[in-house]
Amino acid sequence: MKLAVLADLHANLEATLSVHADVQRRGITEMWVLGDLVGKGPRPKEVLDWVQSCATRVVQGNWDARVAGASHRPQDLWPRSLLSPTDLRYLADLPYGIEETFARQVWRFVHAGSRGVFHRLYPHSSLQEQVAAFEANPALGLHQQADALVYADIHEALMLDVEGLPLINCGSVGNPLDSTLSCYLILDFPDTPNGVGYSAQFVRLPYNRAAEVSAAEASGMPFTREYITELLTGAYQRRRVRGVE
Repeated sequence: MKLAVLADLHANLEATLSVHADVQRRGITEMWVLGDLVGKGPRPKEVLDWVQSCATRVVQGNWDARVAGASHRPQDLWPRSLLSPTDLRYLADLPYGIEETFARQVWRFVHAGSRGVFHRLYPHSSLQEQVAAFEANPALGLHQQADALVYADIHEALMLDVEGLPLINCGSVGNPLDSTLSCYLILDFPDTPNGVGYSAQFVRLPYNRAAEVSAAEASGMPFTREYITELLTGAYQRRRVRGVE
């Protein structure tokens, strides 16, 4: 089994298509998307259509939940206006996580950890909080104690050892905040004699950033300047509505 794990596409079509082409070039047929398909970027409909056509498995991200109706900020309302009721139901009904056994270990795939779609798990989070992320949470459909956790949300690729358990963040395709290059993760579970072991590889790719900037400028979306600055610098830009913190 070999997986391409993508996340945080954020309606960035150019980055999504660049990563898809690389995955195809490598002959990987399983593409799992760990949420935040929409939000921030200018082409939510096009990216959502791509996900529905090409992704093997998908989980819900915090922006997906917001755009589907969990909140009503300007940056939620604009992409919502471009999506059909069927699209919004798809986002709202996405599962919280995936649990599968690979190499005799239970692997958990979620967007933002194991406590909730709006709860952030950082590399500097306490050891107690990191260990708790591997625990079962049946209320969210996480029924097993995980041996490995793959997540997204913070837009920063990382691989940590948490008391002997791998904690892996796959990085961001459409809105990386640790680089200006798109990032995705390849997990390979080889057919070994004892049936255990895996390899993990981060892939960083350029994409047609000028075309994405042009699409944002022509879109009429809110916070265009902040979005473009993030694409060009890889540095997070706080979004504020005028007069409101």
